[in-house]
Amino acid sequence: MSEVLYRKYRPSNFKEVVGQDHVVSVLEKAITNKKTAHAYLFSGSRGIGKTSIARILAKELGTHPDDIYEIDAASNRGIDDIRELREAVNTLPFHSAYKVYIIDEVHMLTKEAFNALLKTLEEPPAHVVFMLATTELEKLPDTIISRCEVYRFKKPTVEILAQQVVDVTRAEGFTISKTSAELVALMGDGSFRDTLGALQKVLGMSKDKKIDDEEVRVALGAPGKEHIHSLIDALATKDLDSALSVIQKIKELNLSVVTYLELVLRTLRFALLVRYSKSMHSNIREEVGDDEFSYLEEKAKDVKSGVSSLIIAEFLKAREEMSTSAIPELPLELALIRVLGEGK
Repeated sequence: MSEVLYRKYRPSNFKEVVGQDHVVSVLEKAITNKKTAHAYLFSGSRGIGKTSIARILAKELGTHPDDIYEIDAASNRGIDDIRELREAVNTLPFHSAYKVYIIDEVHMLTKEAFNALLKTLEEPPAHVVFMLATTELEKLPDTIISRCEVYRFKKPTVEILAQQVVDVTRAEGFTISKTSAELVALMGDGSFRDTLGALQKVLGMSKDKKIDDEEVRVALGAPGKEHIHSLIDALATKDLDSALSVIQKIKELNLSVVTYLELVLRTLRFALLVRYSKSMHSNIREEVGDDEFSYLEEKAKDVKSGVSSLIIAEFLKAREEMSTSAIPELPLELALIRVLGEGK
């Protein structure tokens, strides 16, 4: 694997794009109807395909590679950089109907640079198309946003990322279980790029062509089952001190609290489904393995096990709050105090 997986499996056409159907369908119709804009703004979290779709769109517009210019606004953010761009846009393309300027991380431009860019966006030459990409839409001036056709990219689900892990693993000549693929996807934290980066590390450390859960955990530093079970067991015994100690242990091991909570939620969900849906038992057993399924059955049978929809709801709330918390583990600690401490 000499080539980075994310680059190797980057989509080269709209059909290969996954998870952004709401963007692709509109762009395809616009191209078919020959109603393309002169300025596009793609916003969304990191590694979800904004610049890849910009390149595909440029290609679909018939733009020759020599007429596509990619600019990293993080490194070229000043007024002089944008002044050079303003002068360059006036020259005609070499081989195409359009010159396409892809400006990544456009929110990094200075105030003066934004003002200079605005003048070009207001009256762009007919042969120029701008494609702006940003992870922080709120930092862009409204005047810039209003001059663009705006597309908000969705963060891919764990299911979408896990399927990509399975597909790429197979293409690389390896095999991976669904559970292991989901663990890699969770470690990718909603990013195609980070997920494939995590997968590359796993494949590089594998001793054979078969990837299992333990290899993934070792390669990526993911929480083990013992850490997940310890918290769920503490819920069953209503032992708040033990539950909080588990969270502290996760921090001491330098593991992601976000990923840890997602794995706990996954286990609680399976236990709840085992309790209420016998028709799903075989599918869940196949997904998690016999040993883990036995653990789930044990927790599902005991109504005092701490497996409940109310606890899952509290943990889901904590997961949502983690994205804005200055202390990542705090929302989970508060959730535990609410369900095990206060009012007990």
